[in-house]
Amino acid sequence: MTAYDVIVLAGGAARRLGGADKPGVRVGGRALLDRVLAACDGAARTVVVGDRRATSRPVVWTREVPQGGGPLAALGAGLRLTSADHVLVLSADLPFLGPGTVDALLTAAAQPGREGALCTDPDGRDQPLVAAYRAEPLRRELALIATEHGNLTGLPLRLLTAELDLARVDAGPDAAFDCDTWDDIAAARARIREHGAVLDEWITSVKNELGIDLDVDTGALLDLARDAAHGVARPAAPLTTFLVGYAAARASAGAGPDEAAAAVAEASRKATALALRWEAEAAETAEAAEPAKSAEPAKSAGQGGDAAGGPAGGAKPDKGREGTGTP
Repeated sequence: MTAYDVIVLAGGAARRLGGADKPGVRVGGRALLDRVLAACDGAARTVVVGDRRATSRPVVWTREVPQGGGPLAALGAGLRLTSADHVLVLSADLPFLGPGTVDALLTAAAQPGREGALCTDPDGRDQPLVAAYRAEPLRRELALIATEHGNLTGLPLRLLTAELDLARVDAGPDAAFDCDTWDDIAAARARIREHGAVLDEWITSVKNELGIDLDVDTGALLDLARDAAHGVARPAAPLTTFLVGYAAARASAGAGPDEAAAAVAEASRKATALALRWEAEAAETAEAAEPAKSAEPAKSAGQGGDAAGGPAGGAKPDKGREGTGTP
């Protein structure tokens, strides 16, 4: 994979959000900035241009001078702190950016003759803040623009992208989705909770929250929970999956993510087999009880009673004379 640094621009005024702290707005329980940082955790160095805040992983902080100088000035400030041959440039408000898009941009930017690559949105518009650039031509063009205009403050990004030979990457409708308004935030939050995405989003959020770098077979865990609930009792499902995780952690202490994932799979297999044995025992017990239940009416009928076990004609026996032989 292409080695790279990343610059995340997180210092905008967020006027359309009423001046809210946009990088800190949560979507799916995670700050927008943290969601972007998760997508590019393979960077050698991560520079965030904006005000300092708690983040999910270590970053280098800087600000453009003067503050509020716009995206081109912020990019120039961040670029001074990078050293890799390729630089990923991202805004801090991309809730659906994923590692796949990052890889696609870096691959396209590394093509012979190209000076970078940027995403295009579904309407074909260029997204220069979802992009990867070769560092040398990026520095060159920024220096030329600063010389021509005196500085980079207040200048638009199109002055930069118009001078570079850039590949275009169609990353689908989500990768370039940015959150400029509260309606955008609401749409992102709703999309995360859609049926096809909610489990993956939740698992990713939990792993980030707990600091876990582990890929496990969630289908197997869900099957285990189902088998425990059906074969034992409904509360057994969450308790069993917790115990599987605990057992896997003990078995893989000090090991890497691959060994930990294998330990989860093995613990899941053992717990599933146990749940199925419990279910089988319950089925055997139920089957054994069926002949006894079906024999009870026949025995009563042989004593002169009806199918319900009472005397002929439906009259109930006199409780006081039952078993005495008295008519």
